[in-house]
Amino acid sequence: MSSTIEPADKPAEQARPAASAAPSGEDAAGPPRIKAKKSAKIQFTSTTLLLEAFLVLFATLVAYGLRTVPYAWPDRMQVPSGPAIWIVGGTLMVVLILLSRMVGGPGGYVAGSVVQLPVIACGFAVPLMFLVGGIFVVLWIVSLRLGGRIDRERAAYDAEHPETAPNM
Repeated sequence: MSSTIEPADKPAEQARPAASAAPSGEDAAGPPRIKAKKSAKIQFTSTTLLLEAFLVLFATLVAYGLRTVPYAWPDRMQVPSGPAIWIVGGTLMVVLILLSRMVGGPGGYVAGSVVQLPVIACGFAVPLMFLVGGIFVVLWIVSLRLGGRIDRERAAYDAEHPETAPNM
């Protein structure tokens, strides 16, 4: 086995270029800036609406598959056509996705609350949607309340500890 030995006169470290005046994350003027956290209420409600969009997609697939099954629809209800099922389901999915991006804006939470009704109404086509839609309504309410509480607690903590609060 042969090993190579470094010459003793070779320097151990190579010269490095000069580092910038301020380390990363710091302004030239002072302490490092702390990145502000996103609103928990917006994150929770947005996620809930996106998950509801997937729920509506799967309910649309079920309704589309059940349109040819005998006795799958109530006698008093006419079986909808395939395109009608996809138009209604697709429109509701698009609305849920758009609202998930708009919940932080004016009227976003109200619109998100109103769109819970058509999600539950999907139960007329797929009866299990009454249960699953109801679960998502509960998740929506929890997202609104818990997200708001977390945001209030974060604001109170930032007011008590200004040295760790985001420098905005």
